[in-house]
Amino acid sequence: MLVVTEQMCRDIMGRGEALGAVEAVFAAMARGEAFNFPVVREAIGHADALYGCKAGFDGAQLTLGVKSGGYWPGNGRNGLTNHQSSIFLFDADSGQLKALIGGNYLTALRTAAASAVSIKYLARKDASVLGMIGAGFQAPFQLRAAAEQRPFTKVIAFNPHPEMLPRLAEASAAIGLPFEAVPLERLGEEADVIVTITSSFAPILMRDHVRPGTHIAAMGTDTKGKQELDPALVAASSVFTDEVAQSVSIGECQHAVAQGLLAAEKIVPLGAVIAGLAPGRTSEEEITLFDGTGIALQDLAVAAAAASIAARNNLGIHIEL
Repeated sequence: MLVVTEQMCRDIMGRGEALGAVEAVFAAMARGEAFNFPVVREAIGHADALYGCKAGFDGAQLTLGVKSGGYWPGNGRNGLTNHQSSIFLFDADSGQLKALIGGNYLTALRTAAASAVSIKYLARKDASVLGMIGAGFQAPFQLRAAAEQRPFTKVIAFNPHPEMLPRLAEASAAIGLPFEAVPLERLGEEADVIVTITSSFAPILMRDHVRPGTHIAAMGTDTKGKQELDPALVAASSVFTDEVAQSVSIGECQHAVAQGLLAAEKIVPLGAVIAGLAPGRTSEEEITLFDGTGIALQDLAVAAAAASIAARNNLGIHIEL
């Protein structure tokens, strides 16, 4: 078995490798070559933690595995990230465990890659202002990945806790983009692309905040009850997602569907756009929305890429079980 540590993942995996892996597995899903298994996600009744398991199989790449972990909201007090996870890969022919990969960095990388893929395929080509809502651990990953998809000229941001915004200002400065903290209303008026990455359980971005032609990547809602967007905004958008079943049950679309504002049949898998099986943006005035719920196959795709790179470069720790 190959062990690839958190630090090794940081050393060998970049945004390009993650984007390619996520883009490929989304397309494989649309072609019926890859599928996720049902998600287990529960409050454990200790440390206010949410714990779960996500598994799946990509028949195109023969990637089989499971990601196990969750969200510990008090970890910051101990110098740890709130999201903690590990990824296990198995040999598809024998079922033997073949790799154990640290999942914390890769989770942030694959989440950012998914929103970046959505921007690549759905945002207007002339998009020039990137709007960010949220400033937690994953937000700089989102900003950097998004900024590579269009010729953005500046970044504007809003966070319910404005004292956290310097983290995004630093990330923006590092890639040479001007940064400004703005009120939510102004963000909606100016941004061509909006990435939301919060842990909110109530809508932040409302329908009247968003102008025609905007692309929204809603990346924070991955649990029943969480919510970042006004259901009326979801209903007014052309909606795409990583997986429809998760979108309507634990993703941003759960609220609009429950209120009868959006039919599940109207939600398009982003992989279908990538694979050429469905259209993406059809007009410059259309509001497009990507509901990024976070699926097992994303995790497995980036973990398999990390394991492959490590093996090619004689990195990692080999253990006999």
